[in-house]
Amino acid sequence: MGKQEDFVLRALEERDVRFVRLWFTDVLGYLKSVAIAPAELEGAFTEGIGFDGSAIEGFARVTEADMLARPDPSTFQILPWRGDGPATARMFCDITMPDGSASYADPRYVLKRTLQSAAEQGFTFYTHPEIEFYLFKGQPEAGTVPVPVDRSGYFDHTSTSAGSDFRREAITMLEAMGISVEFSHHEGGPGQQEIDLRYADALSTADNIMTFRTVVREVALGQGVWASFMPKPFTEHPGSGMHTHVSLFEGDRNAFFEAGAEYQLSATGRHFIAGILHHAAEITCVTNQWVNSYKRLIGGGEAPSYISWGHNNRSAMVRVPMYKPNKGQSTRIELRTIDSACNPYLAFAVVLAAGMKGLENKYELPREAEDDVWSLTDRERQALGLQQLPKTLWEAIGVAERSELLAETLGEHVYDFFLRNKRAEWEEYRGQVSAFERDRMLPVI
Repeated sequence: MGKQEDFVLRALEERDVRFVRLWFTDVLGYLKSVAIAPAELEGAFTEGIGFDGSAIEGFARVTEADMLARPDPSTFQILPWRGDGPATARMFCDITMPDGSASYADPRYVLKRTLQSAAEQGFTFYTHPEIEFYLFKGQPEAGTVPVPVDRSGYFDHTSTSAGSDFRREAITMLEAMGISVEFSHHEGGPGQQEIDLRYADALSTADNIMTFRTVVREVALGQGVWASFMPKPFTEHPGSGMHTHVSLFEGDRNAFFEAGAEYQLSATGRHFIAGILHHAAEITCVTNQWVNSYKRLIGGGEAPSYISWGHNNRSAMVRVPMYKPNKGQSTRIELRTIDSACNPYLAFAVVLAAGMKGLENKYELPREAEDDVWSLTDRERQALGLQQLPKTLWEAIGVAERSELLAETLGEHVYDFFLRNKRAEWEEYRGQVSAFERDRMLPVI
């Protein structure tokens, strides 16, 4: 075993850890957990923990079910919400086959494989997510409209705000787990919050997002409220996205920065944006994977519906933030489509793959959208060459089914299962009778 494994084994004794939770996600991004006793951890490091892959969404068929969860010692953290008694720790796992080869169904491996491909070209991929979510009173009940914990708005500060108390406790827990928070504030919808995680490499960020969701839900339950990352819980209020700032570094140098260039954005940065725009429709099925995601994307406001980029333009799909003098290392682009309910491993993988295609093929950046894209007429958008993102999950599936980029990035197994699951979700959804239909038709038909 290496130094990291030895450090973890020593920490178990020093911190009186009685349970170790091994975490991984299924293809759809649901967190899975298995608890082991500390005495079993040394064996888990060397041999892994066996489980039935056929019981996990998208992992394996019954005939190839045996899989191993191998804990990654670099992700060891104490869970701070487990009280003052004996501690509980967690580690993320890499999933392997019995022969030690990486599992083709592990979303974490999909991202690692894509990051390795970029690394072979000299690049490290960094991400910085702004995660939005709603807080509701009590537990959700079928058939009822959830009640937000407050009626505050964007950046509002109130002395007795449930949201500010919540954010303070959640951030304290995140910091205790080594997850740095940059900003937090009330968002535009009633009960809507935003917490921004600090820049990190994409794999660490994806792990942090999965931890973040768990922390947020634990804190909410402890305060008697409910947290939801649903993309669009209300018709009349903003949806919850995960605007994500991304950049490529070559060693210690920001590959997106070029002094004196327009917006200080290098040719590498421009090609990367062009790649994301070129493949935007294809990757939407992954960055916005739920039926409800498209209620957010067609809802106006700051959610993008059109494939466009702009400098400091919050109506564009890709925004180039304003350059700060003498801060070339912070040059980045912001992708505004991603849901906070996505599978972050797969979402980051397809975004990176699309951007790298732009570099590989030297895609030219289309004309910048200088106006509010939402305020333009259809004729004006057409004149600017602005294409619309898929308007429904079904449209997104159709584009994804023809995408070589998705098949190559996700791998055959994840690609096939993901699309099969999304088709089933759409079929189930389109057979549902909504409150809108009943309210509109029952009184008059």
